[in-house]
Order: sequence, then C-alpha cells, then structure tokens
Amino acid sequence: MPRTLPMLALIVLSATPFTYGQNASSHTRYTIVKLKAPTTGTPPSTTPSDPSTPPTTTPSDPSTPPVTTPSDPSTPPVTTPTDPSTPPTTTPTDPPTTTPTQSACSAMDLGEGASLNGFVPFPANDPWRQNIANAPLDGNSDGIINGIGHNLYANFGAGTYDGNVIGIPYTVVSGSPLSTINYTAYGDESDPAPMPISISTLLEGSPNPGDGDRHVLVLDRDNCWLYEIGGAYPQGDGTWQAAAGTVWDLLNNNARPYRWTSTDAAGLPVFPGLVRYDEVAAGHIDHAVRVTLQNTRAAFVAPATHWASSSTDPNRAPMGMRMRLKAGFDISSFPPQARVILTAMKNYGMIVADNGSNMFVTGAPDDRWNNDDLSTLKQVPSSAFEVVQSGTVYTSANVPTGSAPNITSFTADNTTVSAGSAVTLSWAADNASYYIVSPEIGPVRGNSVTVHPTTTTTYTLYATNQFDRSSKTITINVQ
Repeated sequence: MPRTLPMLALIVLSATPFTYGQNASSHTRYTIVKLKAPTTGTPPSTTPSDPSTPPTTTPSDPSTPPVTTPSDPSTPPVTTPTDPSTPPTTTPTDPPTTTPTQSACSAMDLGEGASLNGFVPFPANDPWRQNIANAPLDGNSDGIINGIGHNLYANFGAGTYDGNVIGIPYTVVSGSPLSTINYTAYGDESDPAPMPISISTLLEGSPNPGDGDRHVLVLDRDNCWLYEIGGAYPQGDGTWQAAAGTVWDLLNNNARPYRWTSTDAAGLPVFPGLVRYDEVAAGHIDHAVRVTLQNTRAAFVAPATHWASSSTDPNRAPMGMRMRLKAGFDISSFPPQARVILTAMKNYGMIVADNGSNMFVTGAPDDRWNNDDLSTLKQVPSSAFEVVQSGTVYTSANVPTGSAPNITSFTADNTTVSAGSAVTLSWAADNASYYIVSPEIGPVRGNSVTVHPTTTTTYTLYATNQFDRSSKTITINVQ
C-alpha cells in the first residue's frame, strides 16, 4: 500500500521528515534557517510515515462512509508585486447551489493562473463546498488546537522568493494534446491516464523547483477534468515522470479508494483548496481552504482517504479534519485580501490536507497579490480556530473494506480495422465510481468511447470505486 515518497531537499541546518504514504521508511527534508526579517518564507516540513495494519472489517454499507460523530477524534515572502492591485471589499456572497455545468466549465479563461470566471469545482454538496459556519464543535477541539500552537501563514504570494514562484501554480488548458505519465513511486494508487500536461506546463517551485513537492495542476476546460501530478519531472521525449497522479471529475463527486494517497498525503485533490486571486478579487471564496500541519494522526475523516503518520495521539489532527475561524474573531481591521480569506475560513473552514509546516495555507501565485496584505494573516493564532465535527474517524481498525468493481464486459464494434478508423469501445461494470481508458483517451463519463488507432493497439479499461480498481483489455488490430 502507500509508501514514502523519496523527495530530499539538499541544504541543511533544519531537518524534518517528508512523506506521501503510510508504509516504508521516511525521508528527510533539509531547510536553510535564514536569519532574515521574520516575514521571509519557510518551505513546508513534514512528519514521517509508519506502517499500519490493513483493515479486516467490512462495513455494513460499503458504498457510503458512516457519518456518525466519533467519541474521541483524534513567514510569507515580502516581494513587491509587479501589479499590486487590491480586490474590492464587497460583502462575501453565498456560493452557487447548483451542480456545475459543462458550459460554466468551458467559460474558464485559458493559461497559467487563469480566472475560472465564477466556476466552482464539484457539486454543491461536495465537502469542499459545504458551509460549516454553524456546524457543531468536535468534542476534543481544545485538545487538538492546543497541540498546534502556531499562527496562520500565507504560503503564497506575488513575485518570487529565492527566484521561484510563491505558491502552487495551476494551468487551464483546452483538451489535448495528451502526454504519457510514468509513475515512479505510487503507480498502484495513481490514475493510469494520459494527461493534457505539456513539457512547458508551470511546475511548483518554477523556474528552479529543486526537490520539493513539484506539483503540476491542470484543468481541462473542454472536458471538465482536473489532473494533478506530484514529484513531477518533465522528460526530453515529451513524457513526464511523477511519484503520484490523480484525475478528478470537476462536475461530480469523486470517490477514490480508502487508504489510497494522491498528490497530497490526505488523498485529496490540491486545486480545490487553493486560495486564488480571481476569487479573492471577486470578494468571496466559496470553498474550504487547504492547510498543512506538522503533526498529524494515523487516521483520516471524510473527505480524506489516507494518512501519513504513526501517531495515535487523539490530540493530533486526523487527515481531512476541518477547522474554522471562530465567529467572534474580529477581522474588521484586516486589509481587503486578508479579510476575504478570513471570511472564507469562518464560513468554509480549512481542511487538513498534508503534513507540513503548521497552519500553512496554500494558494496560487499571482503578481496581483499584495504581500504586505497577506502577511497580516500571521496575526491570527491557532487559538482563534476550532475543530468541527467531521464524522467517523477511520484508523487501521475500522477502515471500510469491500470488493473492487466487477467489469462484466469490454467490447469493440470492430476488432480489425484500417489505420485511423473509428472504433467504439463499450463496457459494463458493477459498482464502479469512475472509468479510465488508456492509451489515447483518459477519464471517461459513461460507458463507451470512440478511439482511432493508427497501429495495432491494446486498450485497457480501468474501473475504480472506493475500495480498489479493476482492469480489462481489448486489442484492436490495424491492417
């Protein structure tokens, strides 16, 4: 099952372990501790993983995780932006309550850090979009918060730090061309799909990403899929090597297998939790925000599917845990950009998505950020937050188990064709959450797709649910 991602930073004085997975040895990231002004950035640090015992129990309803409440849950850069515009100070509004549509997805702008023009990923009932302003508190909220003990930190901004962009970038593209992704660490828990990621796609830490997390996030506006790879290295032949990779349906809820990782240790998508300039400029953020904590627990709560810790301390956060800024915390004196972000933290909260530096909030780089404005978030202590109830806390003792999808058929309307001819592949499967066809296609909604093989090609259908993945192949002969 999940293992530790071998990412090592190169420079010393401060050291912390870094992990993606649960099982295998940990690795250490070394970071220079610079004696600069306290507003300089610090790369995230992470905690080690440890083997955990595979679950043996079977849930009474394996298709839906329980929602009962557990009895025992367990310095930004100061670069001056090149265009320091300030977003409006309009009162935040409620998000759309309808399911996102393909037409709204297609309205996104193209390019690096492009505006989504109001498009909000995932349906209104998705956990990332749930307003938790009035959700009940977790019974151990004080214990968990007291164990954090750090102030908020905006780990994104304008300009560069040490020559690199600040934050996790994303790119909006228009469909193909597709590139092959070859996995180097977590291929058995990654989505084996070709992805519309070009060699020039902006990488986290660009232009000199080093040995950090190296995320690449791409949104395909034509087909409304989100592609994410981590530990990513472009190759000279146009392919990519990556430690892990996932595909997310932007129009629907997603169900990845329990205990599977993603490009985040919690098994979650990265992009939906990013703070983006276009939404702050619009005056409201309509989703939860991604946050990292240094010490987490060997447990997860929905929507997470994975942990990366050996600790069973109930005062440590499980992956996926949700915190919100207390309603009574006064944000009226904060500058505009910070105030929009803090308002979202009151309404939607923060989801613990990865091991890293305490209370580091992740956003996308943009030269329109006001770094002085974002720096004021450091004034918010962890004690200003509270933990909300998140449902069942899953550990190795109670993670749901079940059967992989049963692919009952995978057929073609013609198995011998001339080069470039259209061939319709069709399939049926029981209890599948999503499908991928490779090569040539990628993720598919529905139960058929048209391919155009130019040489004899073996196509593989992958069907995945919340427990595992199944596959089936068919060969199309080209004469």
